[in-house]
Amino acid sequence: MMHRLLFLGPPGAGKGTQAQRLAEHHQLMHLSTGDLLRAEVRAGSDLGQQVEAVMARGELVSDALVLAIVGERLKTPASGWLLDGFPRNLAQAEALDALLDDLEQPLQRVLLMELDDDTLVSRLLNRGRTDDTEDVIRHRLHVYREQTAPLIQHYEARGLLTRVPSHGSVDEVAQAIQTGMGVVM
Repeated sequence: MMHRLLFLGPPGAGKGTQAQRLAEHHQLMHLSTGDLLRAEVRAGSDLGQQVEAVMARGELVSDALVLAIVGERLKTPASGWLLDGFPRNLAQAEALDALLDDLEQPLQRVLLMELDDDTLVSRLLNRGRTDDTEDVIRHRLHVYREQTAPLIQHYEARGLLTRVPSHGSVDEVAQAIQTGMGVVM
């Protein structure tokens, strides 16, 4: 079964853990934006050299460059793919839609991992990062919600959005994802 999936969710909801688990189980290509950028730099590809130059200047990698890297990876034959960490806003989602149309690989499902802010704050504080204070985390969650609300509406309007309650154990959340996808893991 071919899957073309997108994971959305706030920091601390377990997107990375669940995306990796799902990708391994279904032999999907897991495309994490941060991992892709780092891999391109390590590979020394033309795109990687562009990414490295942008990062060396302390700038954010442009949407166009991220899309080019994602597009290159999606050209690789696979049994399906899972995007994690991109798009982050409506402009990126619209550009991704156009890319997927060009590649004739329409998105099949968007999984929105949902969790209340108090639980997210607790999870993130327990990671033990020195820059993760409660105020900083709550600000990140506020920014995430502002940027993601239009994305949620975009995918909901297209009938692609599935909300996944993300409380409980890793296995319980994985089961909720499988239920949301309509498959058994």
